[in-house]
Amino acid sequence: MAASYFDVDGTLVRSNLVHTAVYYMANDRNPLFSARNLATLALRAPRLLAAELRDRRRFNEMLFEAFKGMSEDRLLTLADETFSWAMKKHVYAGAKDLVKRCRDNGHEVVLVSGALDFLLERLADHLGADSWVGNHLEIKDGYATGKIERPVVAGPAKSRLICEHARANGHDLADCGGYSDSYSDVPMLSVIGRPAAVNPDAKLRRLARAYQWPIIDLQ
Repeated sequence: MAASYFDVDGTLVRSNLVHTAVYYMANDRNPLFSARNLATLALRAPRLLAAELRDRRRFNEMLFEAFKGMSEDRLLTLADETFSWAMKKHVYAGAKDLVKRCRDNGHEVVLVSGALDFLLERLADHLGADSWVGNHLEIKDGYATGKIERPVVAGPAKSRLICEHARANGHDLADCGGYSDSYSDVPMLSVIGRPAAVNPDAKLRRLARAYQWPIIDLQ
């Protein structure tokens, strides 16, 4: 059995990790805390942008620092609302069909994303995917520490995690499919026998054309 590995942000959904953080920061139990949280996130925006362009792993770490002090109960209580606002509303119209085609070909469909695990679980269920590889917030004494458990799912680490998943589940990577929108995911696409560019940025589109990878534009 083969597998199809999907990036999420920009590939299957229009939104990104920032949308998730914004929703959580805006929905603290105390409106004053919400205002403070959003102001702090706004102040971090220039550093987050620089990190995203330079190092996706560091971007993930910096973004999830905003969750420090939030209770695990609150994170899970808001999970359905956060998923609906930050992900479900932004799923590309053709995403479900693309996932279905992969499953119809007998592939296990795996989401590989820096998003939080409990949100990926909901997205997998919505799209009909089989499993996911995502980030886990570190929780101590019932509260988020602002750190992500290792390994951080971002950048080149995705390729290693995909290799580990394939080995553990008996998948031959030469027969597997890989889907991403971003040039930053070239390491991930390079370990997979059948890569495809979905809504690719300019650099990935040029690379896909050069290597004759399929290019899929979802609406």
